[in-house]
This record gives sequence, C-alpha cells and structure tokens, in this order.
Amino acid sequence: MRIEHTALYARDLEGMRAFFVKYFGASCSAKYVNERTHFSSYFLSFDGGSRLEIMSRPDVDASPQPRNRMGWIHLAFSAGSREAVDELTARLRNDGYEVTSGPRTTGDGYYESCIAGPEDVLVEITE
Repeated sequence: MRIEHTALYARDLEGMRAFFVKYFGASCSAKYVNERTHFSSYFLSFDGGSRLEIMSRPDVDASPQPRNRMGWIHLAFSAGSREAVDELTARLRNDGYEVTSGPRTTGDGYYESCIAGPEDVLVEITE
C-alpha cells in the first residue's frame, strides 16, 4: 500500500497553492468548487507521485494550534542534497518565512531544516 494523498485546510487557499508551487515545484490541478457547501480545493502533485490536497471552507475552525501537539505535525520534502537544503532554507528565510530549526544533522542522521510556511504549516526540508 501507499499513501495516495494527504490534505490540509487553509484560510488562504490561493496563497497556500502559490507557496507549494513556488518553493516545492508542485503542479496544480484545476480548482474544484462546490457552490452548495462553499468548499474549494486543489490537488498539488510533486515529483515521485506524492500529492497534497489543499482545501478551504468558511465554516472550518481556524483557531491557532500549538506547534507541539498530538497529531500530524509537518510535511517533509527531500531536496536531494545538503546544498539544496541550504539553498532552499536560505531562500525561504530571505522571503520572510521563519526557520524553526536547522539546517542541521539530527541525532538520527537526517540533514534537515524546518520552516513555518503560510498559516504556520511546518515544512521539513531534507537532503
């Protein structure tokens, strides 16, 4: 079995889409809109076949969540090399995103950084 896709709700659907297209090379499906429920979404596809569904709906609770909590915490992307991790991390920092850790080698041997993307979505960048 493989994970087909994962999904996240966003207040700013267009901003979230633009972030993943600009920094992580996502290709984007056509926007789906359900006029009755006011639900809208995009499917973002990445190298290797992974997909992320980003969704928006006005009645979803948008209360801030603590970063250290139970449940899903981050999305991880492999940049391919340490140099690519460093370059993308620097680019995101220069564009105003908070780098929450790294780049560094973790105790379990990963070379990674973590950034807080739009709406405080944590994105890990690994080699």
